[in-house]
Amino acid sequence: MTATENGNGAAGGASNGSSNRAQTGGVHDLALASLAIHADDGFSIHRAVAPAMHVSTTYRYSRNPEDLIPMENIDPNAPADSHMYSRLSSPNISRLETLLTAILHGPSLTYSSGLSAFHAMIVHLNPRRVAIGEGYHGCHGVLKILTRLTGLEVLPLDCPASDLGPGDIIHVETPLNPTGEARDLEFYSRKAKEVGAYLTVDATFAPPPLQDPFLHGADIVMHSGTKYFGGHSDLLCGVLAVNPKRAAEEGWDSALLADRVFLGSVMGNFEGWLGLRSLRTLELRVERQSANATNLVAWLAAQVADESTTASKLVERVQHASLQKEASEKGSWLRKQMPRGFGPVFSIWLREEGDARALPSTLRLFHHATSLGGVESLIEWRAMTDATVDRRLLRVSVGVESWEDLRDDLNAGFEALLAKKKA
Repeated sequence: MTATENGNGAAGGASNGSSNRAQTGGVHDLALASLAIHADDGFSIHRAVAPAMHVSTTYRYSRNPEDLIPMENIDPNAPADSHMYSRLSSPNISRLETLLTAILHGPSLTYSSGLSAFHAMIVHLNPRRVAIGEGYHGCHGVLKILTRLTGLEVLPLDCPASDLGPGDIIHVETPLNPTGEARDLEFYSRKAKEVGAYLTVDATFAPPPLQDPFLHGADIVMHSGTKYFGGHSDLLCGVLAVNPKRAAEEGWDSALLADRVFLGSVMGNFEGWLGLRSLRTLELRVERQSANATNLVAWLAAQVADESTTASKLVERVQHASLQKEASEKGSWLRKQMPRGFGPVFSIWLREEGDARALPSTLRLFHHATSLGGVESLIEWRAMTDATVDRRLLRVSVGVESWEDLRDDLNAGFEALLAKKKA
């Protein structure tokens, strides 16, 4: 059963070989903040307000032999929350997918990591060619494996449209890892439609409420749910959301679900429960983090432009979507694509590699660690985990702390580093 057949935007059905995401009635008329709290209200028949954590991997069949149907195990008391084996579906995961389907505006499936979601997407679409730009090196690693196995051809993102054909993929990451710069999705949507290719979007750096790629022509939207959907640096998760039209007319959501059974890239029960906990505050966290980042970027860019400041002596440049010229142009594609904020991640280039290695150790509030999206601010000398980047680059993931405190921490770090260099 597809989202369109349900009529409510959530993928439904109670058979265990297909989606178990619950129907939620008129709840989809609600705003994002309300959806994140209530889109799964009708999922469980239990009276507990907080979702339970289910740890079972298998579920009893009916005691009535007449009720036994192969690959189905429907509980008449909870048809939306019926399960058979956790590699097919489970209560925590199905409930999480109910929420995600509502807030991402398309039938959504979860995976054990962002890269497993990307892998599942490529396997399902099975293109001959993928046009992809810079960005997360892990996706390039997946494509490298598939190139070795299948002969898949990897092309530059801005290759001529004539290099692509029907069924190929244009994969756009926006905002971009690690710089936080945005790309024009409608431009790439037009390019894809011109040749019959698919537009897939990695929107990890701009989750709701910042961006909805389906409004700009995306066929599949991918998220590393480890980041903002998890939000607390304690969850591994990947998500694919399917354009409702693709789900209704071509059954992409059902096909992805069938593939996942055999790819085996399912989340665990505890991770599903953590995802439910985290999504409740998604809008609050992301809007705060995005505003914090924009304030920090504006302050830092002004510091770098002023040759009398400490920062200008150490920092060469700053990059973030808020600094793109379109960010200040009313009616621009960027303002249209990201009307509620420009994302919580940005990058700074120091003038010397040694300073990039040393600066994180001078900071008190920013943890020197990889990953992003948590409530705490992180800074990473990006060369630690990505061999493809400039070794002077620091990636900054902004948390929910006071931005003024983060500003003061950075400034104190610059001063400490400069004093050490002069000593």
